[in-house]
Amino acid sequence: MTGTTPSPFDLTGRTALVTGGNQGLGRAFALGLADAGARVAIAGRSAQRNKEVVAEAASKGYEFASIAADVTSHDDVERMTTEAIDALGHIDILVNNAGTGFHNDSWDVTEEQWDYVFDLNVKALWNCSIAVGAHMRERGSGSVVNIGSMSGIIVNRPQMQPAYNASKAAVHHLTKSLAGEWAPLGIRVNALAPGYVKTPLSPVDNPDFKRYWVDDAPQQRFAMPEEIAPSVVFLASDAASFITGSVLVADGGYTIW
Repeated sequence: MTGTTPSPFDLTGRTALVTGGNQGLGRAFALGLADAGARVAIAGRSAQRNKEVVAEAASKGYEFASIAADVTSHDDVERMTTEAIDALGHIDILVNNAGTGFHNDSWDVTEEQWDYVFDLNVKALWNCSIAVGAHMRERGSGSVVNIGSMSGIIVNRPQMQPAYNASKAAVHHLTKSLAGEWAPLGIRVNALAPGYVKTPLSPVDNPDFKRYWVDDAPQQRFAMPEEIAPSVVFLASDAASFITGSVLVADGGYTIW
């Protein structure tokens, strides 16, 4: 006989908006949330990639809402939020996943590169949080999951990426700041800090990096996106109902050394 108590990981009846949900980790997060029962909207700049993920989701029996938006644009963020609410009815979960980075020594980082990284990784995340957070405030509930990085905790090697590292440290602390302010409103805010994951934007297979990226990790490997997605589901779900302001590290043990 099975129990009748619902699983705290079950997201049936919940809705989720995933930025950068059309590739890599964002795609895995969107599908993972759907697997847990959520209705999902994805937002991304590429309408074609959005379409491809919507088709993939449909092949699994999920109906994704697709929103073409550049989250570095304040107007696009407002429109994205409105379209997501129109498509889903409301937003229970926001996954701030859109992000970028450059490998560059500090002396070679251009002002344009620095601004681009912070505009997408921090300012856009802030604007999305405020736009969707205002909706959650009206509803008296919500869960925000910001995608940080172990790079906000350690300095990666051998590649230098000072702008990216600093931006992800900012994401972690912004997470804590919003969590403290929004807890009385019924909104939880947490961050996930992945380690090295195989995505189109992360050259984990590059032999030049294996010595540092793989051999230095206790598990001696990198992750696949599907391994990271359950952590987002956990933070978004009632299983994490007493967790806010936390940074969950999923790095194969990389940062313990």
